[in-house]
Amino acid sequence: MGTAPIVIVGGGLVGLATARALRAALPTVPLVLLEKEAELGRHQSGRNSGILHSGLYYKPGSLKARFTREGRRRLIDFCGERGIRHEVCGKVVVATRAAELPRLEALQKRAAENEVETQWLDPAALAAREPHVRGEAALLVPSTGIADFPAVARSLAAELVADGVALRRGVALAAIDAAGGGLRLLTAEGLHTSDGALDAAFLVNCAGLFCDRIARMAGVEPPVRIVPFRGEYYRLRESARALVRHLVYPLPDPAVPFLGVHLHRTVDGDVVAGPNAVLAGAREGYRRRDLSPRDLAEVLRFGGFWRLALRLGGKGVAELLRATSKMRFLAEARRLVPALERADLLPAPAGVRAQAVDRSGNLVDDFLVLPGERSLHVLNAPSPAATSCLPIGEHLASQVAAML
Repeated sequence: MGTAPIVIVGGGLVGLATARALRAALPTVPLVLLEKEAELGRHQSGRNSGILHSGLYYKPGSLKARFTREGRRRLIDFCGERGIRHEVCGKVVVATRAAELPRLEALQKRAAENEVETQWLDPAALAAREPHVRGEAALLVPSTGIADFPAVARSLAAELVADGVALRRGVALAAIDAAGGGLRLLTAEGLHTSDGALDAAFLVNCAGLFCDRIARMAGVEPPVRIVPFRGEYYRLRESARALVRHLVYPLPDPAVPFLGVHLHRTVDGDVVAGPNAVLAGAREGYRRRDLSPRDLAEVLRFGGFWRLALRLGGKGVAELLRATSKMRFLAEARRLVPALERADLLPAPAGVRAQAVDRSGNLVDDFLVLPGERSLHVLNAPSPAATSCLPIGEHLASQVAAML
C-alpha cells in the first residue's frame, strides 16, 4: 500500500465510526476522512429524531436487527463513558383501534425473535405510564432511549484526531480515477496536493444522501437509487409538553414504509411530533421550497420511484396531504394524544432520509454494502444507522481489511 491512505468519504456517524474501527484494525495505515460540509454530522446524523432504537421491527437475522441491538447497548456505554446526554426511557407502541390488536401481537412476536424485551399494556397500564395517550393496548419497549447524536459525532471526531486520523472538512469529491494500483481522488475545493489530487489506496463510501453518485464515480453501478424523503417535525409548546412523558409511537402500517407520526422527548427537554415522509425536491431539501433540478430529475427518470408510488397509492397521497396541512398532521398526532391542540404545534427543523429504492420499486429493508475496485460502498444506511453506527463501522472495517 505504500504511504497512500485509506480515504473515508462522509463525515456522518457511519463514516466517523468506520474511521474509528479502521484505526483499531489497521493502526499503521494512514487514514483520511473527507466531509464536504464545514461541520461533521450535518445531515442524517444531526437531523434525526435522536432515538436510541431497540431493534424490534426488523427482520430477524438482518443486519439492522443485529446491529441495532448491539449498537444501542454499546452507544449507551459510549455516551456514559464520555458524559454525553442520553436516557433509556422506554417507549410505547400503541394500537389505537381494536382492529390493530392482531398486528400488535405479531409485533411482540417479532420483538421476541429479535431478543428485544417487551411488555403488553392494557388501557389501564398504558394510562398509568402515559396518562394522556389513548389506545386499545400497547407494547412497552423498556430498552428504547434518546441520545445527543451530534455530541456523539463530535466525540468520535475528537478521538479520531487524537489517533492521527486526518479530518478534512469542506472537501467535495468531484471524480475518482484509477491510478498506479490505487485511486486518484479529484476534489472540488479545499484539499489539494501540488497536482490537484489526492492518491488513495482504498476508498470507503459513507456518503449518505450521495452514496450512489460516489459509487458511480468509482465505477460501481449500484442496483438502487437514493430517493430523498423529507421528514417534517413539530415541537410542542412548553405548556403541552406534559402530555407526553416518554416516547409514544403508533403501530406501524404495513402498507407504508415508515413508522408514522410519533411523539417523543429529546435530551434538550423538548417534545417533538413527527415525522411525515414526503418526496424531497432535493437530496438536501430540508424546506419545501428547496429544489434541485438535477436531484428531482434523477428521481423522476427512475422507474423504481414510479413503481413505488403506484404501490403506495392512496397512502402516499395521504402523506403528501399531511405535509401540506397542519390540521391533517394534528389529526394523525391526536390518534395517540387526543388532548393536543393546533396551537400546541410549533415549527421544528426537518430531516431528509436517504432511502435506497431498487428498480422494482421496493424500499431496501436492510443496510446494503457493495464492494468495488479498491472501494467499499454503503448504499443504504438510513435509520437506525445512528444507533447502529459502532457495529456498522466494525463490519465495514473488517471487509476493508479482507479486501486489501
